[in-house]
Amino acid sequence: MRVKQESRILDLENAQKKLTELVSDLESELKTLKREKSDVFILVIPIYVDKSYLQSSDGSSQISATINAPENNYAYYAAYALVNGKLHIFGGWYDDTKIARLDDCTFNELTVRLNEERRSGHTALSIEDGEKALICFGDSGDFLKTCEIFDGSTTVSTFASDSTHAYGGLGLYTNQPASVGCLDGRHQKAETLSATGWIPLPDHPKRISVHSLVGLENQSMLLIGGLDYGNDGYALQSGIWQLKDENWNQIGELLQANFSRICHLHRQINLLFRIQVS
Repeated sequence: MRVKQESRILDLENAQKKLTELVSDLESELKTLKREKSDVFILVIPIYVDKSYLQSSDGSSQISATINAPENNYAYYAAYALVNGKLHIFGGWYDDTKIARLDDCTFNELTVRLNEERRSGHTALSIEDGEKALICFGDSGDFLKTCEIFDGSTTVSTFASDSTHAYGGLGLYTNQPASVGCLDGRHQKAETLSATGWIPLPDHPKRISVHSLVGLENQSMLLIGGLDYGNDGYALQSGIWQLKDENWNQIGELLQANFSRICHLHRQINLLFRIQVS
């Protein structure tokens, strides 16, 4: 009888030990998850590279970041997109046909060039699961409509849009690239790029430009902020619009009117490079 009791005591002690170890493992994993969440930072590269910083995803903190580049204005007016997990920038004022890749903390210029001069007004979007980038539009002439695709080593021209879209952005709508409005054209036209070319989408209610576009998991697309050209000229916008099922609806307001760049991170949309109006 005594042997059985001692055996039960040992079994109980082993079970308690295993339970303690399990609780400890769960607590450790929870701490790791919390740390990983708080350790997510967004790299912000403003007009001048030496002003770059890391912004925490919850907006609670910023720390400076050292980015090496040939010139301080190297990224000025450049478009950007991830290709094969690496940040690439395209065109801009420093060199309107350049393509550069950010390796660690250094911009390395590639030998491949853009097919068109894209100094400003152009935009880029990661496509095909991040394996390629679509680069479109520009600030003058025929470049207002042209597009090309970069696959990490080469650039190939693709369909030009029907309407101009300088500062009209690119976002995903039903998993296809789309653009809305134009700063120079002052129009409301929206289009999406299919396998056979650009197809019209419903006009936006405003003559909008310099906004942010972001595709959502439900196949809809948000248009955030921007400039509207009305009877009194350009006005900063605070509206958050959603294109869903071929209909535009305003679904919210920013706290302050602005035009900005966005970062879509873990179902959270972060607005960057803000210009605010009180």
